[in-house]
Formats: sequence, C-alpha cells, structure tokens
Amino acid sequence: MKRYVALARVSSREQEREGFSLDIQEDALRRHAEANQGKIVRLFRIAETASKTDERKTFHELIAFCKKHCLELDGLLVYKVDRAARNLYDFVEIERLESEYDVPFICVSQPTENNPAGRMMRRTLANMASFYTEQQSVDVREGLNRRVREGWFVGLAPYGYRNVRKDGLGIIEVHPEQAANIKYIFKLYAYDNLTIDGITDRVNSEGRIWRKTSHKFPRSSIHNILHDRAYIGEIEHKGQWYPGKQEPLIDRSTWDRVQSLLSGSNYHAHALTYAGELIHCSHCGHPITGECKTKKTKSGLRSYVYYRCSRYTAQDHPRIRVREKDFDLQILDLFDKMRIKDDSIRDWFRTVLVSQTKDSQAESLSQRAELQRQETLLVQQQDRLLNLRLANEIDQQTYGNKATELRDRLASIKLQLDVIDRSHDELAELALKVFELSQSLKEKWLTADYDEKRRILEIICLNCTLDGVTLCPTIRKPFDVLTKGLISEISRDDKI
Repeated sequence: MKRYVALARVSSREQEREGFSLDIQEDALRRHAEANQGKIVRLFRIAETASKTDERKTFHELIAFCKKHCLELDGLLVYKVDRAARNLYDFVEIERLESEYDVPFICVSQPTENNPAGRMMRRTLANMASFYTEQQSVDVREGLNRRVREGWFVGLAPYGYRNVRKDGLGIIEVHPEQAANIKYIFKLYAYDNLTIDGITDRVNSEGRIWRKTSHKFPRSSIHNILHDRAYIGEIEHKGQWYPGKQEPLIDRSTWDRVQSLLSGSNYHAHALTYAGELIHCSHCGHPITGECKTKKTKSGLRSYVYYRCSRYTAQDHPRIRVREKDFDLQILDLFDKMRIKDDSIRDWFRTVLVSQTKDSQAESLSQRAELQRQETLLVQQQDRLLNLRLANEIDQQTYGNKATELRDRLASIKLQLDVIDRSHDELAELALKVFELSQSLKEKWLTADYDEKRRILEIICLNCTLDGVTLCPTIRKPFDVLTKGLISEISRDDKI
C-alpha cells in the first residue's frame, strides 16, 4: 500500500464559504489516496484562525517530516497548488522535495505530470498565487491608510468607545459606561492628587466595573489610558497620530495637565498633602516625598506622617524630616497673615479689586491679538506642510511627526484664547471670590482632607521649597499682597 503525507490549508473564512474548507480538502485528499491504493500516514492542517507564526511552524514541520521519511513516502498530496504555498520561496522548498528527495508533488484537483510541461504549469499556478497574495497585501494596506485618512480606527476601538456598523460602514461611537470611567480616571490623576496606584484602589473600592468579563480595573490599563491620545480625538497608525472623527472624551487642558504630571516624577509620589512634586528641597532641588510611620504607644498604635527629600539618604545630604503637624502650623500662620481683621478695610479692598480688573481686561485684549496672530501662522504652516507631503518632498513619518507637533501647538493656543475669552466676563467676579477665599482659608484648612488641602495649596502657592525645617512658599498673586499686609512701610499716600 502506498504511503502519502498530505497538507490541507485554509487562509480565510471566504475560502470556506467558497467550498475550500478543511473538511472538503481532507475528504478529497483521502479519496485520492484510496483511489491509488494508498493511505495518508500524516495529515498537516493549517486553519484560517492560525497566526502567521503557527502557519510557518506547520509548514516547516511538513518539510522536515518529508525529508526525514522520504524513503517511505510515495508523494505529497495537496488540494490545489495555492493550498501548498502562497509564495515562491515555499514552492521552491516543495519542488526540492521532488527533485532532491524523490517525494512527488501531487495536486488532486490540478493534476500535472512530472515533466517539463507539468512543472511549468505548476510554477505558473504558484506564481499566480504569489501575485494574488502580494497584491492583496497592497490592497489591504491602501484600505487601512484610506480609513486612517478618513479619521477612523483601523482595528478594535480603544476602551471608552465601541465599533458599530452604520449604512455598511464601520464607525466608532462612545460607550457611555466606559467613557464615564475614562473621564473619572483623568479627573482623579489631574486634579485629585492621586497616583496610578491610588486611582486603581479608588475605582475598584467604589465598585466601578471595568468590563462585563472582568470587573476589576487593571493597573496597567489605567497607565495606558492616561497616555492614549485617542481620548483627545486622535487615532494611531504605525506609530503616528492623526486627527480622528471620534468624539473626544477629555478636554485639552486636562490632557496637558496629565501629561505634564506623567512626564515628571509624580508616578511614584505619595498622595499626601505636601508630596507629589508640590515642594522641592532647597539643598538639591529634588521633590519632597511623604512617608507614614506607625508607632506603638501606651494607648495603642499611632500613625505619623513625615516629609523629607527624596534624596534623603544621599551622601552629604542633610538628614532632616519634618512632621506634617509642623507644616500645618506654618501654613496656618501664613493664612493668618492674609486675613484682614478690620471690616471697613475689607470692604474698601473689595472696591479696589473691581476697579483693577478693568486694566487687566485691556491687557487680555492685547494677549488675544497676539495669540490670534500665532494661530494664523500655525495654520499657514499646516498648509505648507501638507503641500510638501502632496509633492512628495517629505516622507510620511516626517509629515506625521510635524503634523502632530503643529496640532498640539495650535490646540494650546486655542485653549489660551478660550481662557482669555472666559476671563473677560469672569475676572471681576473671580477676583472677589479669591479675596473671600483668602479670608476664610484657616477655617477651610482645619476641616479639609488631604485632597482639599492639596487643592488649597495649589491655588495659593506658585511653588514651595523646604529650607531645613522651614517651608518657603512663593505666593501667587494676589495672595502675595495680602501676606505682606495692606499697610506697610513702602506704602505711599492712599496706595496699597
């Protein structure tokens, strides 16, 4: 009885629907072996679900098996030439089995003789299969590039969105529950002084659901979400970012704040009042970090919070740690300096604030004109860049990098314009709110939690340094005026 090795291969679901399924191929291969008084001693299968790596592995196993058992085999059976090899390199390997190892190559639905004419026919069929595969690859790439240019993702939508079909076109829409999670994660990192670990603990403890199949939020996924530009309306393709048609989930100001925090050392910062890049060491310039210590006392276990430089253990660095209680006393003393005790002076100061905002509004008009000029220049640069790409004077990667840079700069300018426009109507009201805040800071501080205290410090202080055990803040305007006192030695006539 003759002995055959066989190969059945399907590369797509369309081929199964067209009548080339694995079962149909296997049945035809077995019938051919039986019709020639033989049997299949080894059948290799490559399903359409197989990865490129698995497909190559199976093909190499087939070649190795044929070489090892060449004296025992009477032929290699395949259904069609293009089922055996989809490129000429693989077909050469199969022909070598026939010419060097005497294992005949037999196509059951495309019979050819082992002579020059038959081999020419098989090579022609193999060449056509190779051409079809290469052309299909080109068509797929062009289709993906066209979809990117139209502003759509080329694969599965990122978390927060979902793939849907509308009028025969695959588009992206917002997933309501997941989008709410995305916005909450960005808010926690940008404005609530939480680290990635802190966000993971917070969302899982609150009972938020990641996916139906997995309720817990993975820490790595939260990290990836905070870096994904898809949430500001862009799409990624081959390492480049392009404008997308999906609805942005995150506004540009929040995105820029998150990226600024991520680019620093905030990744491992403690979510404490005075940590997380808020204070820097005056000795070395590194950020101050916090640590919790639990000590056993007569009344039980007590927790203490200390702050120190992150390079505390470095050689020649001062070994200074400051209790959180001592920092609080210094902050409360600062708030006391801001508070105006006399009610009549407070009323007068409110009136002065309103009049001063008029000058600020005039200055903002000048800033707006400058920003509009810069916006016009950036739009012109975008047009020139596109013309250079259309003329093939720059490559795609250079175009993508520069286009992303220009979009970021343009978005930043538009954000500044929005802020200026909003400030025209809100400036006077905001100034009064800031003043009222300065007069009640001490009361708010004494009842605030870590997150609220952190926000208060970010509002009041531009930056802070730790000099020994002394906190040295640089106070933002107009709080700096209040800390110096309304009446001072440098006052002149009725001026503040």
